[in-house]
Amino acid sequence: MKLAIKQWSPLPGFGITLGYGVLYLSLIVLLPLAALVAKVTSLTWSQYWDIVTDERVVESYKLTFGASFAAALVNAVFGFVVAWTLVRYEFPGRRILDAVVDMPFAMPTAISGIALATIYAPTGWIGSLLAPLGIKAAFTPLGITIALIFIGLPFVVRSVQPALQELEAELEDAARSLGATRWQTFRRVIFPLLFPSLLTGFTLAFARALGEYGSVVFISGNMPMKTEITSLLIIFKLEEYNYEGAAAIASVMLLISFAILLAINSIQWWFSRRHRGA
Repeated sequence: MKLAIKQWSPLPGFGITLGYGVLYLSLIVLLPLAALVAKVTSLTWSQYWDIVTDERVVESYKLTFGASFAAALVNAVFGFVVAWTLVRYEFPGRRILDAVVDMPFAMPTAISGIALATIYAPTGWIGSLLAPLGIKAAFTPLGITIALIFIGLPFVVRSVQPALQELEAELEDAARSLGATRWQTFRRVIFPLLFPSLLTGFTLAFARALGEYGSVVFISGNMPMKTEITSLLIIFKLEEYNYEGAAAIASVMLLISFAILLAINSIQWWFSRRHRGA
């Protein structure tokens, strides 16, 4: 007969902790989602379909998901480079650069949007340099992508940085002693260990970009069928007191986002399991 040994915990028992956890989750997450579903169910299927498949709405889906995915990819590459630089090298101003990474977290999104629109406008510091090359950033999908890159970079850096700090240097030394080149060491030793953290950062940056509004609305120009994001359409519906329409569009964003995040998490789980079994 096995005796169950009660494990000591500094927090209250499992029942109380679970109860408070479920209550908090319900109030903060589940209750708003239930209200969204309830509002959508007040529509008939034909009404719902007409709203979510409207040409203007579909174009906003394409722009929102396309720009968010592109921004997350760019952040995955350059966020990794920034994290690598901060962890692996000592240089003057490293602590300042490390603090600057968190600036998008601290800045109000409206201020970020105004600053980006000013800089990338045709008369701005960077926009004036791009204009002679025939590149227009502000009030275009490119400007939206730039804004999403700005707000998403910290998610990748802060996800990869701890994994890099915990990476044992002995693994790289062992690979070099066995004759591996720098590229082979990175591809077969370093990258498999960092990939789950990098994918987590990519997922967080992508999810953050999908719901971004403040920093995008100023630099996008908000031109229907061209630079209008889905979040802005939802705001328009709310300002018109069309709560059902706003809920319908939001439900599509929620479903597609959930499916994409589930796919990314599945890839992460598969890669981690494959790497452990290797």
